[in-house]
Amino acid sequence: MKPSSARSTVFFLTAAAWFALLPLSAQGQVRGFQPADYYDLVSVSNVAMAPSGDRVAFSATFVEEENNARRSEIWIQDLEDGLPSGEPRRLTSPTENASGPVWSPDGSLLAFSSRRGDDPNAVWFLRMDGSGGEGFHIPGVEGMPRWSPDGQWITFLKRPDPEESPGPRAGWIAPDAITNTLSAERFDGRVVTSMRYKRDGVLSLQPHFSTQGKRQAFVVPATGGEARQVTFMEFNVGNPVWSPDSQTLFFSGNEFEDDEGQREPTGDLWAVPVAGGTVRRLTQNPGSESSPAVGPQGMRLAFLSNPARGAETDLLVVDIGADGAFRGEPLNLTEDWDLRPGSPVWSVDGSSIRFQAGIGGDRHLFRVSVAGGAVEQVTAGARQLGGFSFSDDDALMAFTATDAVTPTELYVGTGDGTSERRATGFSDALLDRVTVRAPERLTWEVDGGIEVEGWLVPPVDFTPGGSYPLILKIHGGPHSAYGNTFFPTFHVLSEAGFFVLYTNPRGSSNYGHEFMYATRGEWGLMDKEDYLTGVEAALEAHPEIDPDRLGVSGGSYGGFMTNWLTATTDRFAAAATSRSITNWESWWGSSDAQGLTEYEFFGTPWERRDLYRRLSPISYVENVTAPTLIIHSENDYRTPIGDGEQWFMSLKKRGVPVEMVRYPRSSHGLSRTGEPWLLVDRLERISSWFRHWLIENPPTPRARALSVPEVTPVRPLGSR
Repeated sequence: MKPSSARSTVFFLTAAAWFALLPLSAQGQVRGFQPADYYDLVSVSNVAMAPSGDRVAFSATFVEEENNARRSEIWIQDLEDGLPSGEPRRLTSPTENASGPVWSPDGSLLAFSSRRGDDPNAVWFLRMDGSGGEGFHIPGVEGMPRWSPDGQWITFLKRPDPEESPGPRAGWIAPDAITNTLSAERFDGRVVTSMRYKRDGVLSLQPHFSTQGKRQAFVVPATGGEARQVTFMEFNVGNPVWSPDSQTLFFSGNEFEDDEGQREPTGDLWAVPVAGGTVRRLTQNPGSESSPAVGPQGMRLAFLSNPARGAETDLLVVDIGADGAFRGEPLNLTEDWDLRPGSPVWSVDGSSIRFQAGIGGDRHLFRVSVAGGAVEQVTAGARQLGGFSFSDDDALMAFTATDAVTPTELYVGTGDGTSERRATGFSDALLDRVTVRAPERLTWEVDGGIEVEGWLVPPVDFTPGGSYPLILKIHGGPHSAYGNTFFPTFHVLSEAGFFVLYTNPRGSSNYGHEFMYATRGEWGLMDKEDYLTGVEAALEAHPEIDPDRLGVSGGSYGGFMTNWLTATTDRFAAAATSRSITNWESWWGSSDAQGLTEYEFFGTPWERRDLYRRLSPISYVENVTAPTLIIHSENDYRTPIGDGEQWFMSLKKRGVPVEMVRYPRSSHGLSRTGEPWLLVDRLERISSWFRHWLIENPPTPRARALSVPEVTPVRPLGSR
């Protein structure tokens, strides 16, 4: 289907969306969201409902502009008859970061994580039974606690203490290195033999994996004492879960985690007696099992199962014996449900299992009967919910919620989802002084009658009948999704005078397994149609959009797609590409995530050399005419900066207006978790770049002729 033949349908989210299209003079607001407003955003996370349901603990994260940092605190909200009572209050000192609250079974203690001074133990406890006092340690607890159901024991994970204190450069020289080191004191470089020598988000290079101890499960009396190690695995133990009788620990682990040639998921579930004894392996590869959850009677185990890379993840339940051994074959509870379930949580009566999942642009709570049957959606609305936490009797739940015009806040409601109430309003003062436009929902059809979903944010100063530029925003992944959550970048561009179109093309998650992997082997080829027809749908919905003043912007996969669209079409008059990929061969050799293209492109670069090159934007860079802003983090190990440098050098040599911004001390997550000063600077640079090329110096109308390069459909190796 050609872009001009796109059929579109426009849906408004709520009456607020109609109001949002009124001129500012009718709304009484003076301006939109500007880059520096980011400093006033507050996020809520780590929700923990007290067992009795009388209060909720949570983390609140603030931005400290003057310190170029973020500060996380533990707050608490009292509840009365299931409703918020009074204002939320801070529990921990604003001078120290604190996060991750966890309640003891009787609600008398609240644990949290906080690095304080030179204290090596980051796990602290507060008395919540009325006696108050300062934070304290429980002797022997050196990791985030998980209390046994009877309240007598605490388990936690940590790496066993080494027999000898490792030096500051431990693991810098690979133990299996062949070359000699003359002087370890004088040599401060690295000798690398492992592919896992770097990891995005960690600025320093990684020591050799064999020199690092594996996380194991320890148990200590709840009142404190000497911690006792109960697992001695050759791999990292994860997600320990108590049995209802407090006698057994279930956990996940991957015995092949150090096999760097392994391409398939290989995690399994295990069980060990708390008193000591033989570890029982509960599942067998191939595939991977994770997120164990024991039923309230201890007779059933729920878990997630992924049989192979690219296969559907399902929720399974199985009968178990007292030792955790499976009795019979697991029952697949989501076999006929085409979305991806999150970690399972049992209902108190054991009749159903709850989990959260993305669905289109939303994220909600779902439940399914342990006997099987249809999956039921518990919560609803054009929004994204998360962090669900329940009272012991399931009568109440707490969670976070965000939508397109509201940052994350805390909500409380009934456990069945029939009623809810907002409990915090950290961002109310900010939203009272700025205008943020509600998006319109768009849908359109692409080849084969497949429906694609997107959203269109109007400019803050929108007036019907005017003329405005548009920016197409492209998400990363590609297997992720945009949706009904607060995106500062969109509102900054709206304030600057742009329509902002963001879409979920084929390849996006939350629309079913087939939709998510439809682009396998055809990155940029198949989804290009979805983006271009989405632009046509927006033009059809709003004649005020100037078709000659279109921009495109995205990060990670969105950066790759930005490069691809400007190299294979002349539809866009300006571009801003962040943490992008230009050359899949060089990306493969320098990234920390080679397995992504090995699966998506059906092999390594030497097995699929032609495909890697045909799907690389650098192969068509001579077609680029759009002025391009390149944004890249210098410590991005997911999409290393070399790809940004290749794009910059190519455009510069060809005389295309180009500017590259390099952010120091920054990783792939700069736009989400980067240093606040740099993050805000990034917002301003994107906005000012597009203002310059699409508003202050608008392009002249021109013909469009470029088409997608011809690429033969690909098949897996060995197929016919």
